[in-house]
Amino acid sequence: MANNLIVSTSPHLHSGASTRKIMLDVLIALSPAAVMAVVLFGLKALLLIAISVCSAVLSEFVFNLITKKRQTIGDLSAAVTGLLLALTLPASTKWWQVMVGAVFAIVVVKCLFGGIGCNFANPAITARIFMLISFGTTVAGGTKTAFSELTAGATPLAAIKAGADATALPSLTDMLVGNRGGAIGETCAIALLVGFAYLLIKKVITWHTPVVFVGATFLLSLLFGGFDLTASVYHVLGGGLLIGAIFMATDYVTSPVTSWGKVVFAFGCALFTVIIRYFGSLPEGVSYAILLMNIISPYIEKLCAPKPLGAVSKKGGKA
Repeated sequence: MANNLIVSTSPHLHSGASTRKIMLDVLIALSPAAVMAVVLFGLKALLLIAISVCSAVLSEFVFNLITKKRQTIGDLSAAVTGLLLALTLPASTKWWQVMVGAVFAIVVVKCLFGGIGCNFANPAITARIFMLISFGTTVAGGTKTAFSELTAGATPLAAIKAGADATALPSLTDMLVGNRGGAIGETCAIALLVGFAYLLIKKVITWHTPVVFVGATFLLSLLFGGFDLTASVYHVLGGGLLIGAIFMATDYVTSPVTSWGKVVFAFGCALFTVIIRYFGSLPEGVSYAILLMNIISPYIEKLCAPKPLGAVSKKGGKA
């Protein structure tokens, strides 16, 4: 019987699948957004994705080779990180900047902390923030799609932040199909929602974090924005909210595993996102919000952990 035991990275304990199977499902779920990125932004998007994924996988391979560790590129986690990072960048990002970001995500955020299951924050999110700080002029903002002469390169959230009225913004149809300025993988809401449905069907994630994150962002935007319904809708469809809520805030390693923990975590992400968008100097806040909540995620997990039946409480009674 002992010979049938499988020792692998912790996510399989949550979902009943191996790490490779989970990561393969995530890659499949991200494929609609990746395809639409190429359709909307052209070969620049395809090149950006290829460079990011290859750099991430190669970085992990070389790190394991140098440190004489078992090769782990077969679990596909590095490929997921590379693809996620690429999809959060505008098509104008320079190729060498993409390489730097991918290496930072894998080596600094993931491998130096012990590899998958040990990193304190989502590698793709952390690398994107690193790139925003280091290469702000090319990584921040977005580029217009190949199909629209009317859609400006500035993101809808940046336009709203600058005081633009509804006539200067893309239509809601354009927001859904992705015909607007932004990062290559965050613009097409329909593609991201298809990926969300796939992950739910495959039971890779639960609904708690994405639904609470998006719903709370909408309600808080409505509250802070003077109950402007149109602006709140753009705050949901614009920026990186959907890709962040579906694919990054649901990371097994850096987010709580209990249902209530996920709800608290997601609400915190939404709160920080809206605060940054409305009161900060940046039009977007999803990446920073998720990173901040990644840092306090262990405390949320501890706070929301279920009490064992019969456990003695601090007051001396039994739970």
